[in-house]
Amino acid sequence: MTTPTAGPPAAARSAAAMNGLVVIGCSRRKRDGTTPVPALELYQGWCFPQLRERIADRPEYRSRTLILSARHGLLGADDPITPYHQVLTPERALSQRELVSTALAGHLEQSPAREVLLLLEPLYFQMLGLPPLPVVHLVSDPVTHWPQVTRVLDGWGWTA
Repeated sequence: MTTPTAGPPAAARSAAAMNGLVVIGCSRRKRDGTTPVPALELYQGWCFPQLRERIADRPEYRSRTLILSARHGLLGADDPITPYHQVLTPERALSQRELVSTALAGHLEQSPAREVLLLLEPLYFQMLGLPPLPVVHLVSDPVTHWPQVTRVLDGWGWTA
């Protein structure tokens, strides 16, 4: 006789975790300094502290986290960058859209995903466009709606 278990087996949770992708818009507040740091560590505002707390020591989640930068386009969480100041205007969002879309397609070729969680203000969403994935979760105010973000991440098995 087998004993019932809570939730899906570990292998199923692991597979679900690798089906998710997070894309987060950059923040105005950045770490001070002139030395390049991983992009996820550079940004200090928006919902970066909460996301960092959740995935900081998890390379398998960091590799599935992308940052949409007003200056640099699409960055991996561990791509080294230095502080900068670049306001995202509607014109810049549109001018960067094709480059960002191409970068996202390249990332998805290397690391396929079935779902994406977009933590983006509307202008950043315009810059990204709609990802070609079956399930798209959009949270335009993840600071206020962090519980919604955690529900998606928990569903993927992205636990701290």
